Amino acid sequence: MARRRFIVEADGGSRGNPGPAGYGAVVLDAVTGEPLAEVAEYIGTATNNVAEYKGLIAGLRAAHALDPEAEVQVRMDSKLVIEQMSGRWKIKHPDLRPLATEAKGLLPPGQVTYGWIPREKNSYADRLANEAMDAGKLGEQWQPKVPPGGTLAAAAPEAPADDTLAEPAAPEAPSAAVAPVRGWGSADLGAPTTFVLLRHGETPLTPEKRFSGSGGTDPGLSDIGHRQAELVAASLAARGTIQAIVTSPLKRCRETADAVAARLGLDVRVDEGLRETDFGAWEGLTFAEVRDRHPDDLDAWLASSKTAPTGGGESFAAVARRVALCRDKLIARYAGRTVLLVTHVTPIKTLTRLALGAPPESLFRMELSAASLSAVAYYGDGNASLRLLNDTSHLR
Repeated sequence: MARRRFIVEADGGSRGNPGPAGYGAVVLDAVTGEPLAEVAEYIGTATNNVAEYKGLIAGLRAAHALDPEAEVQVRMDSKLVIEQMSGRWKIKHPDLRPLATEAKGLLPPGQVTYGWIPREKNSYADRLANEAMDAGKLGEQWQPKVPPGGTLAAAAPEAPADDTLAEPAAPEAPSAAVAPVRGWGSADLGAPTTFVLLRHGETPLTPEKRFSGSGGTDPGLSDIGHRQAELVAASLAARGTIQAIVTSPLKRCRETADAVAARLGLDVRVDEGLRETDFGAWEGLTFAEVRDRHPDDLDAWLASSKTAPTGGGESFAAVARRVALCRDKLIARYAGRTVLLVTHVTPIKTLTRLALGAPPESLFRMELSAASLSAVAYYGDGNASLRLLNDTSHLR
């Protein structure tokens, strides 16, 4: 049987070079020209070349997901990427070498060919990249209009006008919609995507129970915290199931993640969606101090997830939207894999709450110790399963 043939058109852009950047890619049926899959993502601050390479990688991944045996013709308006991937130009910039290596490893060399096209011929991928950058500027997640396999997806419903904690709808499956199976369903849903949730190790503020979020001093780990990070790293190495590591950008998480990554031999990816709540004027204060200084504001915060802390902090409703978008992006990126997310109390509690379908007030009814492990599995039918919460056995 003849192999299927795909065309991957990819592009990336940076508004500043470096500056706010994004990529886009489309997989086309080489015979009919029908779009079979779209991918795009806002990637934060990066250069044009990095964004272009990331667009290439995303396009090749999408083609592989559709048919790992297919012949793929890559078309881009980036002369640099095409010539480097074709082997005619050397890759001198250190930021591009690992991206080129990743792209080369996605499909066997004999299955992929590369060709340059002028910018006006690459308008589809260029549009996707700009849509992703526009969405990122608004703090939103880009949504595809063409699901894997082709045909135009139905328009996504508008977000609710009020500041709710409603979880964003799961993306449509490429086939006919099927109602989620509850209980012990018989459907073969494949391997779930599993997030192992690691709260960072202790900081100097942790034993004093002070508010420590995104808007404070960004403390690093204490001596005890470093020891906790080493213990959890040894435990995870013994289990041997972690395939990727993603961390909050805050220092205490990055130091914890680095300890685990060094033991497991993995790279660390940073995602802004995993940062802690911004506690505004309450940063660095104890609960009692906040009660003394801002009693009315504290009561309002405890009563409603839509209320932000004093001084321009972040409400739990806003955190839930941010974390849900991050979750969906990571599920798509790491489908079927086990990923360690190194993050904070509020994001972990939020992921747990959303997985259980629990109300916002459940955030105040969970205990999460420093360097504790939790785990949530996400299945192909949209269901989630809480597998572990606040395990500290590795610290004993």
